[in-house]
Amino acid sequence: MSITTLFPQAAEIPAEFAQQRLLEQRDYLLNGELVSWPGELSPVISPVQLRHGDTLTPVLLGYTPLLDAEAALQALDGAVKAYDLGRGAWPSMPVLERIRHVETFLGLMQQQRTEVIRLLMWEIGKNYPDAAKEFDRTCDYIRDTIAALKQQDRDASHFIIEQGALGKIRRVPVGVALCMGPFNYPLNETFTTLIPALIMGNTVIFKPAKYGVLLIQPLLRAFAQSFPAGVINIIYGRGRETVGVLMESGKIDLFAFIGTNKGASDLKRMHPKPHRLRAVLGLDAKNPGIILADADLKRTVAEVVAGALSFNGQRCTALKILFVERPLAAAFVKALSQAVDQLQLGMPWQAGVQITPLPEPGKTAFLTALLEDAIANGAQVQNAQGGVCAGSLFKPAVLYPVNASMRLYQEEQFGPLVPVVPFDSIDEVIDYVVNSNFGQQLSIFGQDPRQVGELVDIFANQVGRININAQCQRGPDSFPFNGRKDSAEGTLSVVDALRQFSTPTLVATKYQDPDVGFVKQIIQQRASHFLATDFLF
Repeated sequence: MSITTLFPQAAEIPAEFAQQRLLEQRDYLLNGELVSWPGELSPVISPVQLRHGDTLTPVLLGYTPLLDAEAALQALDGAVKAYDLGRGAWPSMPVLERIRHVETFLGLMQQQRTEVIRLLMWEIGKNYPDAAKEFDRTCDYIRDTIAALKQQDRDASHFIIEQGALGKIRRVPVGVALCMGPFNYPLNETFTTLIPALIMGNTVIFKPAKYGVLLIQPLLRAFAQSFPAGVINIIYGRGRETVGVLMESGKIDLFAFIGTNKGASDLKRMHPKPHRLRAVLGLDAKNPGIILADADLKRTVAEVVAGALSFNGQRCTALKILFVERPLAAAFVKALSQAVDQLQLGMPWQAGVQITPLPEPGKTAFLTALLEDAIANGAQVQNAQGGVCAGSLFKPAVLYPVNASMRLYQEEQFGPLVPVVPFDSIDEVIDYVVNSNFGQQLSIFGQDPRQVGELVDIFANQVGRININAQCQRGPDSFPFNGRKDSAEGTLSVVDALRQFSTPTLVATKYQDPDVGFVKQIIQQRASHFLATDFLF
């Protein structure tokens, strides 16, 4: 069967998922108001294509504003004014009041669940269960962030007495934040920086991902209704025309970015005062899976398939290269190839579909080039029709044996290619991990406690997370999510994110009767939000 036939004709799309109308979005959020953009628009093309015989036609979903530098600077002015050097209403607002604003937003956001999920499917090709999970997980993340901030405030409600000094420590906002998320999780990963930045009292300029941009449109009004003017400003357009001028202004205090290390470096260099710029970055990864000879074959294959190919392998936490000890290699590759061939290709709304169209233009050509390079240097495709593509749909390919002469050995494919490298000595794998430019995660599969334990100790200073007999992943959100080398800067978890987007401030006096009495008066007269001892429930 030709992969082309997996694309639908218009009449075959279920009514509840069909694209009913062209979404021409001109609105963006500026200083608390939805402003209509009179200028050029950018077309939004779906990875889902329509079939007419053997011909595939791209689906135009709508348009978004192509803002210019002037509009971006207006958004910056709104955020700077709302922050007002820390004296604005939002940064100086009591924690409980900020929480209520975020809770209002969450309630309004949940009303848009159906539309946001539908747009996740159409814009980036995410299947329905994963799109629904992304929305619901984001809502859970907001609730967990609120709970964590309440606990943080409870912990800060008391005073500390040390060496004759009385002190109170609270975390306060940093300033104006620029938040930019990735296309593969344009809601969830974006909000894991956006929500902590807001709730800690920073003002924010938010630029949606390049793909997965229309799905923010249903939430614009919710943002406008939930937060004071200038607290959050949402801009669109080409990064070189909008983001560049924001960084060059020197008025961005916090930079939250999930993308490539080159993109992050280029933007950071534009800031005239880099020492004053706090960055929270989630960047590239080439996460290895290390399969030892005694690994449980069935369990390992199941974890590897999920780890390498969930959402088509378009996850920074995906397993990007597999090292398998040679005595197990033949059996592992055979079982892996059979499992990959069981994956169902199709459209995002179809039940059971696991491999869907790829949203990035030119992605199938890029993957084909990587595959052809591997074959030219000695690898073979191990599964039936692996690497066959049509339009934006690419059948996953297991490639074996992969070696250091191939691009796939070092380059991040960010797609459905599964390179497998046989090894005879574990030192080969250790050298790969130690010398890699990336250090996000890795997975170890094996059953010898001593061998696995030794590898844990070797790799603990190389990557941010080591998974034992499990795929690489981000969750649960209470765990730290970070990386080393070119893979990340800063740590994100529900609690860590609150720390990344704030800074501790200490108020202190001498622990002696006159000074203690004076502090008591400040508290009793409720003259200071900072020194208040209220306990949040």
